[in-house]
Amino acid sequence: MEPRTPPLVIVAAVARNRVIGGGNSLPWKLKSDLARFRAMTWGKPLIMGRKTFESIGRALPGRETIVVTRTAENLPAGVYSAGDPDSAVALGRERAALMGASEVIVAGGGEIYRALMDHCSMKHITEVDLAPEGDTLFPEIDPSAWTAVSRDVNEAGPGDAAACTFVDYVRTQMLPGR
Repeated sequence: MEPRTPPLVIVAAVARNRVIGGGNSLPWKLKSDLARFRAMTWGKPLIMGRKTFESIGRALPGRETIVVTRTAENLPAGVYSAGDPDSAVALGRERAALMGASEVIVAGGGEIYRALMDHCSMKHITEVDLAPEGDTLFPEIDPSAWTAVSRDVNEAGPGDAAACTFVDYVRTQMLPGR
């Protein structure tokens, strides 16, 4: 039996106005979302763009980071680079197989989400109950292609700038060749 190809899964926090970032940082503080992100991505390869990586400032422990960039010269040891999103997907699936990971995480930012949305089979979205100003937006979601399978309302707790809702989506309409 041939091994299963690990699926691509988006994990993102998105404001009501689709903002996901501003000035190369998150426009909110949500401790509960960071804990969810950590739990969902632990032990898995993460694909992200250069700007997202720079905003984090380091490789995240317990995960392998693949940065989509045309110049890999300033990346720290242990961080992988890929010249384009398709190369990042191939590398992510290779790393997932070596790590025994069940999926490859698409972790942002806006350009990477746009480039890989059609390749993903699941999305874990934190709907942030804010509408901040920002310069990076999450792509429009085609409601005919995705179905929400779970929705968990999370009131703002300590370390949270706002309430949020954790929503998991599965793709209901796969595109040809994906």
